[in-house]
Amino acid sequence: MVYGVFFLPLPLSDPLLRNTHHFDDSKVLTPAVRSSLMEKLCTPDADLHSSCGWAISALSARDIGAGMLRPATGGAYNLNAQAMDATISLIKSVYDLGVNIREIYVDTIGQPAAYQKKLERVFPTARITVAKKADSLYPCVSAASVVAKVTRDAALETLWKARNKTPQQTDSEENEEENMGWGSGYPSDGRAVSWMKGNMHPVFGWGPECRFSWGTAKDMLEATNKSGGVKIEWPLDDDQGDTHRMTDFFVASNDREKDSDELGTWFGTPAGLEAF
Repeated sequence: MVYGVFFLPLPLSDPLLRNTHHFDDSKVLTPAVRSSLMEKLCTPDADLHSSCGWAISALSARDIGAGMLRPATGGAYNLNAQAMDATISLIKSVYDLGVNIREIYVDTIGQPAAYQKKLERVFPTARITVAKKADSLYPCVSAASVVAKVTRDAALETLWKARNKTPQQTDSEENEEENMGWGSGYPSDGRAVSWMKGNMHPVFGWGPECRFSWGTAKDMLEATNKSGGVKIEWPLDDDQGDTHRMTDFFVASNDREKDSDELGTWFGTPAGLEAF
């Protein structure tokens, strides 16, 4: 998962992002449009590059799953908490650059009101707005969603090529996405679900490209177990009945002669000169 932050002077928000370059929710823009906008952001002579700044935070499938599947004793690090921490970290990184942040707009995770109150406690000097579908309502959030989406697509493509060892030549970004056998990685993508079903190991599931805490992956593994797959059961650690004492690990002996030589009892009986 990739999270993005985007910042620019307040007076330029609507004129530059919405009216001139037509930023919108990344999901409604085509891959070609998203790539074109990203290219302008990265081109030194372009107005977007000189007037704006952006950053991303990428969480790997393995890292997310490791947090969500922690043992109950340590406390699970759920996806909402990971996403919120990533968002706060990105905003702090902009502050660290010396940017005078006056307003913050965030696409919500869970209930907007509760999320906004937490951000207000962390960033008390800024006016904060947290809303559902903020990526289609506020130009800066639209831009953040574009940089995050383009980065995620590039990461998926790079991982696909590395996994299959033969880079695929395509004519356009749309074709690149079509040629990646595992699709976009979203549950609504039939190619992603088909790839997972066709590439699931009966014991190990998938590689690091798949998040095992994802509901779609969990359901597939459970269905496979019920239909004859290999089910793994991990015994729970039970310390309730463990009454061992430290002294139980030492064996008492009446052989005082042998025990009198500590090195002999640890490393063997010393040999005399006659052995040579």
